[in-house]
Amino acid sequence: MHPTVVIETSLGKITVRLDAAHAPGTVRNFLNHANSGHYDQTIFHYAQPDGFILGGGFTPELKEKAPCDPIRNEAHNGLKNTCGTIAMSRDDELIDSARCQFFINLADHPELDHRQPSAAEYGYCVFGRVVAGLDVAERIAAVPTHDRGEFSSTPVAPVVIHTVRLLP
Repeated sequence: MHPTVVIETSLGKITVRLDAAHAPGTVRNFLNHANSGHYDQTIFHYAQPDGFILGGGFTPELKEKAPCDPIRNEAHNGLKNTCGTIAMSRDDELIDSARCQFFINLADHPELDHRQPSAAEYGYCVFGRVVAGLDVAERIAAVPTHDRGEFSSTPVAPVVIHTVRLLP
């Protein structure tokens, strides 16, 4: 099962094919957030060229959206954090701590892959791949950024996620 979603941003559309076969719980969590409207009017609050873009948890005013309960980390699924993949963010110190924030890899990041069953090396669960609009993600990563309070590499002008919707 490979549902496809469109992430509509203020800089364009990113189409992602989700991998429910390898990350069923993570895909279910992401789609629940998308279908509930949680991602609507959130931002990409971290942008790093040749790194990744991170979003889905904060408003343009950097106010945290109400998070849901954490989910089980499925990073041991064999999928790798390669360029063009989407993965769930989590607390570095807690294996099963992903909630709603996601990132799109703009380079290969083997250091984010599952290596061992410890918090530091458990990895970040990849649950899909960008199939159109990687250039949009790269454009987001290239916007001017600054540090803002506890946030680093935050776009100066907010890059808004207008909506995340499932394609029929």
